[in-house]
Amino acid sequence: MKKLLLGAISFLVLFSACKDDDNVNSNTTPPEETQLVTPEVRARIADPLNQNPFTGILEIYPCNAETSIYYGNFINGNKTVFNGYYTILDGHVYGEYNRPLHLPLGTYNMVYWGTPKYDDPIYNTPAINSPGITQGVDLSNLYFRLRANTDNTYMPVYDLVHAVKPAQIGKEDLQASLTRVTAGLKIIAKMKQNEVFSPMITNIQARIGGIAEKMNFYTAETENKTKTVKFNLERSTDGTIMSNATVMLFPSAENPPLELIITLEDGSEHKLSKNLSSTLSENTKLTLNIILGEIMSGETPGDFSIEDWNEISETIEFPVIN
Repeated sequence: MKKLLLGAISFLVLFSACKDDDNVNSNTTPPEETQLVTPEVRARIADPLNQNPFTGILEIYPCNAETSIYYGNFINGNKTVFNGYYTILDGHVYGEYNRPLHLPLGTYNMVYWGTPKYDDPIYNTPAINSPGITQGVDLSNLYFRLRANTDNTYMPVYDLVHAVKPAQIGKEDLQASLTRVTAGLKIIAKMKQNEVFSPMITNIQARIGGIAEKMNFYTAETENKTKTVKFNLERSTDGTIMSNATVMLFPSAENPPLELIITLEDGSEHKLSKNLSSTLSENTKLTLNIILGEIMSGETPGDFSIEDWNEISETIEFPVIN
């Protein structure tokens, strides 16, 4: 069980916070007659066929009833900007790495953000720019944003799940059916006849375009689907496959462009590019199976096929690339 949570704990740095001096307002302690309640928390991931218990990190942002105005959370009797923070295992709070909500009786609009933990490998260096949360801020004016590289490309993001749901503190537990708002992409590249990759190929980099620049903190809606995210493919131990652990992305525009940059040992680069027939939508996982032809005289012919999570496939043929 502890092993299962090691990956989830790595998400402790997902959300940024303001400086401590700005986060605690000692003048907002509740009156003596106000009862602070610590609600129970349960969470599931929405699925078209069923509801799967959630495992991972869950953050909860209480807002004023029927609004997106952030209310805050009481810690040690003082109202602070620190949101609820929980480690969840199979839908229930687990362990000691938690910062529970303590709220006065009443109705709130709860905003949930989570990062799931999976048994399958996920890209291990995601990044995201998170908004600073302040007292009374309107969450609908805040955004998660892609984190930029130095070459006008961007980094893959965290796997994110989201929900907004009202709750009556003091009368009900907190329960949320979370919806994934990111898309997954995995590329599996092979040589024809399942041959070992030629030592001439030193690196394959993937670039996927048409990716949204930012995601609204309250609604999870995305904007400006014009950015390009890059990541490298890794060579397998036996040298027959170059692939990536699933990368998570903000949703894309329709038919996003994919570019593969193949670097040879002489330093030359060869590019394959094509717009995909599929779209990287929320809660989808796309697997690209790539077959590379034999490289001769620096030329890179090859076939390119794609199969997505729903077993929809397409075949793309590239001409010889000089």
